[in-house]
Amino acid sequence: MTGPKPLVVVGDVLLDEDIEGVATRLAPDAPAPVVDVTGDRRHPGGAGLAAALAARGGRDVVLVTALGDDPASEAVRRELGGRVRLLELPLHGTLPVKTRVLAGGRPVVRIDRGGGTPGEPDDAVREALAGAHAVLVADYGRHTAGAVRPHLVDAARRTPLVWDPHPQGDPPVPGARLVTPNAAEAVALCVDAPGVSGASLGAFAERGAVLAERWRAAGVAVTLGDRGVLLTRPGGGTPMLIPAPFRADGDPCGAGDRFAATTVAALADGLLPEEALQRAVADAAAFVAAGGAGNPDLWHAPAVPGPAHDPAADAFELAEGVRARGGTVVATGGCFDLVHAGHVGLLESARRVGDCLIVCLNSDASVTRRKGAGRPLTPVADRVRVLAALGSVDAVVVFEEDTPEAVLGRLRPDVWVKGGDYSVQELPEAEVLRSWGGQAVVLPYLDGRSTTLLARRAARAAVSLRAPQG
Repeated sequence: MTGPKPLVVVGDVLLDEDIEGVATRLAPDAPAPVVDVTGDRRHPGGAGLAAALAARGGRDVVLVTALGDDPASEAVRRELGGRVRLLELPLHGTLPVKTRVLAGGRPVVRIDRGGGTPGEPDDAVREALAGAHAVLVADYGRHTAGAVRPHLVDAARRTPLVWDPHPQGDPPVPGARLVTPNAAEAVALCVDAPGVSGASLGAFAERGAVLAERWRAAGVAVTLGDRGVLLTRPGGGTPMLIPAPFRADGDPCGAGDRFAATTVAALADGLLPEEALQRAVADAAAFVAAGGAGNPDLWHAPAVPGPAHDPAADAFELAEGVRARGGTVVATGGCFDLVHAGHVGLLESARRVGDCLIVCLNSDASVTRRKGAGRPLTPVADRVRVLAALGSVDAVVVFEEDTPEAVLGRLRPDVWVKGGDYSVQELPEAEVLRSWGGQAVVLPYLDGRSTTLLARRAARAAVSLRAPQG
């Protein structure tokens, strides 16, 4: 196998079918809703969905799964063609089909049919796992993982392996980097654990620790829906809770696959498990908000990678969207080298002025020209991350010039805000704001807070610590 190492997904593929309609009456012969069908769609589910989601970032993904000669298997092959590379185990039986009937977007009933057992893997499967960059096992209880278990044991010794388990599936192999049961799965998998009960965070931390010990996994991440993800280690200790960035109202079908696919891709990129889980929680929330596995864009959009993500583009798109809705776009700017209480107060006040707040941030070179050698103290990537994490900030855009007139010309904010250590007449941005009817304003600023003062105080403290004690 030549070229970059692939991400390998191993697991059970299903065919998901959604029949959509409206229900306005009950059947005359039974108290059951009558669903008038308005449309239907079919797409790969289970490991097939996880592999397709992993490949959407342009990654080379190999899917190891069992497929047969039945129509559902053929439908999966067609849908996954051009998205992932298939390595098939023979399927003795038919591919499982999971059909949901939805009325008004909500499931009324689910019908499951089909099923079979996987055959033996060939040498191509062994070679794929031996050359994997990272491995995701998407276990849906149909025992594909069990069929290739010896190769998964070897893979876990040399590459990051994430196992998304199922109560009726195979136990994770020892050495898995992360195992990702959801809350219901964690409860089912710990039904034999004495003294563990309830739905508190403490109870799930106990379950996670029990499972990590049982499976000899480096970590168990229990997904808790709106509460986020609880990461536990073998032997207990203090768990880490990674909260969801927002409450996602939408179809949760497939959220676990999105979570697992993002987690393994992040580990393949070299992120720590904690960092990978943070990214995965955010991706899963966005996935649900966009419609879950039923979002047609997942399958109609091209599977090839798009242009590289430009964080600044989010700021311009945000400004256009707020303006289109008749809202007020607010912007502010500065170096924000060491974010302190004065900055936080200014940003919170600025956000209350309008419907979004965009921070225009001086680049590292721009800060050096303005502040002199030794500045910035904090590199631009870290400054962006700190600002973006504040609840008052909706977007951050970095500019290279000494002043932000050029970026303001693109953003065209309605209001430009600076702290009280300026006057409107002194602001070089005021003139450009007037060209489109924008307004520059000055907000009160906490006295005695500045990066320069903080840096001087830290320098004096460092000198004091180095001074010999008499």
